[in-house]
Amino acid sequence: MPIYAYKCGSCGHAKDVLQKISDAPLTDCPECGKPTFTKQLTAAGFQLKGSGWYATDFKGGSGGTSAPPVAPAAGTDAAAPAAAPSGGDAPAASTSAAAGGCGTSCACH
Repeated sequence: MPIYAYKCGSCGHAKDVLQKISDAPLTDCPECGKPTFTKQLTAAGFQLKGSGWYATDFKGGSGGTSAPPVAPAAGTDAAAPAAAPSGGDAPAASTSAAAGGCGTSCACH
């Protein structure tokens, strides 16, 4: 149920009232009893932005994409070839690791 803001035109009494949409608007002020209690125009409690996404949803990116790979630190570039096993596939693994990838044994390659 929505909350409506009311204000009396005579005494200035203001009150928020929880009402159904189908309920008749209130007219009598609960403070002074005069029939000058009117519904006020208020701002909505949420915002719609863009093509139907709420302001609290994810911003600044398209869905399904991941963040760009982070460049490895200067100390890890020198350590990567030394840590790689010596063998036929060592250059491919070090090339992939130097490019910020995860190697050839993962599901993305």
